Amino acid sequence: MKRKLAAAIVIAGMMVSVSACGGDDGKDTGKDAGPDSWKGQTLTVWTMDGSAPPQWTKDVQAAFEKKTGAKLKFEIQKWDGIQQKITTALSESNPPDVLEVGNTQTPAYAATGGLAELGDLKQQIGSDWTPSVSASSVYDGKQYAAPWYFANRVVIYNKKIWAKAGIKDTPKTRDEFFKDLEAIGKKTDAEPLYLPGQNWYFFDGLTIGQGADLVKKNGDKYVSNLADPKVAAAMDIYKKYAAYSKAPKDKDEATPQQAQVFAKGKTGAFIGMGWEAGTAIQANKAIEKDLGYFTIPGATAGKPEGVFLGGSNLAVAQGSKKQSLAQEFLKLALSDQYEGELAKLNGVIPNKQSLQTNLKGNAVAEAAAPAAAVGGTTPLIPEWAAVENTPNPIKSYMTAVLGGKSPADAAKQVEGEINKRLAQQN
Repeated sequence: MKRKLAAAIVIAGMMVSVSACGGDDGKDTGKDAGPDSWKGQTLTVWTMDGSAPPQWTKDVQAAFEKKTGAKLKFEIQKWDGIQQKITTALSESNPPDVLEVGNTQTPAYAATGGLAELGDLKQQIGSDWTPSVSASSVYDGKQYAAPWYFANRVVIYNKKIWAKAGIKDTPKTRDEFFKDLEAIGKKTDAEPLYLPGQNWYFFDGLTIGQGADLVKKNGDKYVSNLADPKVAAAMDIYKKYAAYSKAPKDKDEATPQQAQVFAKGKTGAFIGMGWEAGTAIQANKAIEKDLGYFTIPGATAGKPEGVFLGGSNLAVAQGSKKQSLAQEFLKLALSDQYEGELAKLNGVIPNKQSLQTNLKGNAVAEAAAPAAAVGGTTPLIPEWAAVENTPNPIKSYMTAVLGGKSPADAAKQVEGEINKRLAQQN
């Protein structure tokens, strides 16, 4: 999926695309025989625009070349059209050696046989990867990638409006949050919460918080699990939040951009990504001083709400002739030193909870980090991608419930379309 993961309030736009399809400088020996053959080779790494800050790439490149005697070449890719580009590259005889792949896209690439197994790497350096962020790098019980960086939604709120409502602290539970929204509605003229009816990734987080699965196995096929009472419970929570909002029930957070609505200064809060704060500031510089952030609260104070974890993994192409050299790069890039540096520079969630100390002082990242351990993703199966294609039937389900249908009836309305998409050949 396309994502805008960037440093806290800064909108990513750091590097210029110089994309090229794999390869090196012609010095490839045709066989990766280990350290004795590394000198003189070139390892090609694809990263996405905005993912790897210039300082990070400079530091990793210097350390890699000093350690291995090989050259390291980063090639920056654009998100637009990347899935097809990676699919094509992995099918060719000379693919890039290491690739950044979206976490929810990883299973599809693994299923095609395009990614190398990294079980040994996991044993060597991955024993303390946060399970929730590592899950997307596993397919069919095998490790096909390594978790790199992640981000999730937080509550972005207007401190001035909350103060007018007499609220002195941020809520620690979902019920406290509802009480605060109630107070804003009664004591101010602001809209308590801007939440359009089809903020699908927030809803996905709620389903994760309820322990729900959106698909289930029926024989050898996956089918919709939208009729599960746990999914209905998540939708009921969403509906309660939406009751505090005047946003359209049949639109998502990008139509219009919710951050631009918030920027007008007449909304108490919205649920979004850190980069959306930057969008609000671009629309209205004066609102910057009033911005605040907190973790989406769950049912109890000790456990945040479930969240969708968007992010990226690093994978090695099965067709790369430099398998051991590629793993040396991963060991370095994912080391505490450089994983921690990436988290600090880009304000993203690192792959280990112990490295979250690098987020100190970054208000958005500090608000996002506590939920990472209880977060998750959409179903990690190759068949899922078709479900989210426009028009997304789950968005239709959400609108139907907000329009008065029961969750069970709304599920029946769309589950045929979901099952049809899940049955598509990949």
